[in-house]
Amino acid sequence: MRSALFSAENLEKESAQPGLKLQNSKMLKIELNGECMARTGAMVAYQGQVQFQALGSGGIGKFLKQKLTGEGVPLMKMTGRGDVFLADLASDVHLIDLEQGDALSINGSSVLAFDSTLQYDIQMVQGMGMLSAAGMFNCVFSGYGRIAVTTKGTPVVLNVDQPTYVDPQAAVCWSANLQTGYHRAEQLGLGTLLGRSTGEAFTMSFAGQGFVVVQPSEEPPVQGMGQQQQGGLGGLFGG
Repeated sequence: MRSALFSAENLEKESAQPGLKLQNSKMLKIELNGECMARTGAMVAYQGQVQFQALGSGGIGKFLKQKLTGEGVPLMKMTGRGDVFLADLASDVHLIDLEQGDALSINGSSVLAFDSTLQYDIQMVQGMGMLSAAGMFNCVFSGYGRIAVTTKGTPVVLNVDQPTYVDPQAAVCWSANLQTGYHRAEQLGLGTLLGRSTGEAFTMSFAGQGFVVVQPSEEPPVQGMGQQQQGGLGGLFGG
């Protein structure tokens, strides 16, 4: 049988080292020898002896935070030995290696998989206005290991060496040490040019030393997420 489909670039890529690797720009391959964490439902194929266990958002504390904030990652733990292939609606996949002392703040919808050696928590994004539906909470990863993130299209990585402003729906992840804030578009002289996906005219600001990853797409908010945030936080603050 002959076909360009069987060309070398489409064949499974083999490696002698276990861990997270790119099969191609749209698909992650995990050469599993132990355990790894991944977004629930992201598996498209696997070979070998692999067990899958649903973990919700990664523990009761994170589960409660997710219910309150609308943020988080529905996780599954993969254990065993074999090859697992993951994808998310043909989004671009990127690998980031974290070392001791690093911390990455990331939109939960952009998390595809990560080494179980990494720690993560759901934390409030500082400087966010209480009534925004864009999300006040992000997943913050730290420790030593590799994480796979997805973007809708090829992103740009901005070096924050001057005042930087990003549509909050296009911000994928950023250095957790950056100072964040939110500004209405009118404050920046942009009028109603921002917020096409949410109808809200505001932008996110970054200051300090670090980077911001921006995708060429405005990720729409999770249905009802803004209402969950406002209602849940209103209950906490007597609203």
